[in-house]
Amino acid sequence: MRERIVLAYSGGLDTSVCVKWLREEKDFDVITYSAELGQGLDENYIKEKAAASGAVDVYIEDLRDDFLRNWAFPALMAGASYEGKYLLATTLGRPLIARRVVEIARKTGAKFVAHGCTGKGNDQVRFELAFGALDPSLGVVAPLREWDLRTRSEEMEYARKNNIPVSATKKSPYSIDKNIWGVSIECGELEDPWNEVPEDAYQLTVAPENAPDEMVSMDIEFRDGIPAGIDGKEYNPVALVELLNRTGGQHGVGRADLVENRLVGIKSREVYEAPAATILNACHRELESLVIDRETAHVKEMIGQKFAEVVYYGMWYSRLREALQAFIEKTQHNVSGTVKVKLYKGTCRVAGRKSPFSLYDTSLATYEEGDTFDSGAAEGFIKLWGLPYRGSGND
Repeated sequence: MRERIVLAYSGGLDTSVCVKWLREEKDFDVITYSAELGQGLDENYIKEKAAASGAVDVYIEDLRDDFLRNWAFPALMAGASYEGKYLLATTLGRPLIARRVVEIARKTGAKFVAHGCTGKGNDQVRFELAFGALDPSLGVVAPLREWDLRTRSEEMEYARKNNIPVSATKKSPYSIDKNIWGVSIECGELEDPWNEVPEDAYQLTVAPENAPDEMVSMDIEFRDGIPAGIDGKEYNPVALVELLNRTGGQHGVGRADLVENRLVGIKSREVYEAPAATILNACHRELESLVIDRETAHVKEMIGQKFAEVVYYGMWYSRLREALQAFIEKTQHNVSGTVKVKLYKGTCRVAGRKSPFSLYDTSLATYEEGDTFDSGAAEGFIKLWGLPYRGSGND
């Protein structure tokens, strides 16, 4: 009797080839698991494709709400972005998918799990650290680190010979990973960092120069650091993020092109689209500036950066991530209010912010009539503050 293995299955080129390879080369009964995280899975297509490739069972789940509430929104509250640009969309999805793969393995009696990540990418680390943290008894198979298919062209030829339908072509060779929080794009012409990103690579956003000439303004409401409404209307997380993705995408907001330091030690040219995440992060940051005191804000900025690194490095299931998130959540109790944001030809500009917990005091900040700030106290403050530094410029 064949051993069972559960494969994290996207339906793309790599995992499509993995199903056949695991069956033919490793003699596994392959069970596929696919999570709808907002990439727009066609359930019937995925089932037919996996079965045609040799899968003995297929699991598909819609996890968009779970993904936003418990994975993307904690990153939003942290203000997490890797190297200042990447808002972690693909990164955040991996530990959630891994958790469900492990749970399906337990349910079906499988002793092995698998993923379709390359040997030079970050996602292999994220999946395997999650598998090991959740169930170290499971064996892990990584076909792309073992097989002799060295290029995507060879994978496409393997798929053709084995009648495996795939969307990648030699004409359009991009590797695209999409979820509701953003899109990651690589391969093809993008591998040369000198090349401008071709417009056909983008999935969600129009070119800023082709965006509408009319600016759009939106009022986004937050409660305890979580986005809750737009223009006075309540939205659930999925509906809210989908609306911002559409609107932001139409106005060319949310593109990022960076040479990124991967965890495995190489530099990689990565292209990202994240309209909703870009808008929400800009608004959240400005609301925090209104309601969080100076020292907490400065420490939180450092904690948020570390949170981004820890998650990017695949350490979601670690005590460190839990501790960082606990600090972040404590800072969010008064991050409630409304932020006015304006979108125009690729730009996202915060135009106003208000909160019942605002620490901003007009009578202290104003230079006009009604000023209550005691300027006379400044002299003594400066003398005391500067005591340790008197004469230090003579060294």
